[in-house]
Amino acid sequence: MTVDGAQLWTLNQKLLSVVMDACSGELAELGLETKEFFVLAEVAASPYPAEIATALMLPKASVTVYVRNLVAKGFIRREIDDADLRRHRLVLTAEGKDARGRALAALAAEYDRRLARITAQDRTELQRILQEMLKSPE
Repeated sequence: MTVDGAQLWTLNQKLLSVVMDACSGELAELGLETKEFFVLAEVAASPYPAEIATALMLPKASVTVYVRNLVAKGFIRREIDDADLRRHRLVLTAEGKDARGRALAALAAEYDRRLARITAQDRTELQRILQEMLKSPE
């Protein structure tokens, strides 16, 4: 049986969607919509909205809306960038760090429930495969 890339992509996307759907209630309790969560989770690694848009493959206008919502909810704040006073960088607030941590814990717990269906050896192999796939092509 041959499995092509499109089939694997679809399976992976379905798994991620099922996990996110299972956690949507917990995200809502934290005051987060799904895409707001992704933006919140990316702020530490990509503190500028344009970087977040690139990292998450979202339109800049959408990221602007999510950032505005997250600022209004007290999860992030804008600060003047010391390196370039014309730019604002995004910083997680204590509430934002807490919400991000709790949301990640909920996602991890749901993903772990799925991983429990496969052997420890298969989990190790899955990790190795995913890390290999993330490497830049040479």
